[in-house]
Amino acid sequence: MARTVLVTGGNKGIGLEVTRHFVALGDTVIVVARDFAALDELNSEQIVKKSFDLTQVDQIPAMIASLGHIDILINNAGVMHALPYDNYPADKLAEILKLNIEAPIALIREVSKSMVTNGGGRIVNNASIAGQIGHPDVWYGVTKAGLINATKSFAKILGGNGVVINAVAPGPVETQMLDVIPEPRKKEIKKAVYLNRFAYADEVANAIVWLATDSPEYMNGTCLDVNNGAFPR
Repeated sequence: MARTVLVTGGNKGIGLEVTRHFVALGDTVIVVARDFAALDELNSEQIVKKSFDLTQVDQIPAMIASLGHIDILINNAGVMHALPYDNYPADKLAEILKLNIEAPIALIREVSKSMVTNGGGRIVNNASIAGQIGHPDVWYGVTKAGLINATKSFAKILGGNGVVINAVAPGPVETQMLDVIPEPRKKEIKKAVYLNRFAYADEVANAIVWLATDSPEYMNGTCLDVNNGAFPR
């Protein structure tokens, strides 16, 4: 039976790979983003393009209400500015807080309403190893740590109603986000992993889709590491 999947930032990077996976599974994918150029290559009637600025957190309830029931929510959209903690412009701070933590929480709150009414659903949050070990962009690490905590909190709140919510914490991935990482740090990161490379977007997408579809129901409130030994535990 085809499902309705909402993927934020499903237009590029990890999100685009997630979109491809769900299309291949026969699901309807609602992609929430501001730019849809990369989706033209898919040319699929299963994709619904929803133009929306997720920093407009107060408008999220109306946006979700307009979409109908969502079976699976993938909170993938996020931003990293790679700015020093003592020179972080107020507008950049506001943006990262809204996009990385306020919007995902608002989406969970709104989407889960119909999930509870319908007896269940799945939510996966794309966090980061930065939320576990810290990060030079302090606010990026803080927001990702908050997203991991929100995953655990909402699992406690919603788990009894059949909603399964988990997160993934990838290390750096071969996406546009790598462009803001200085070359010396890239070399350090590669030395810290077993394969001497960054993750591929489809590897993280595979983990996300598994959590959203086939992982055991008893696996709820967890954060799945995808870091190739950069943070073994």
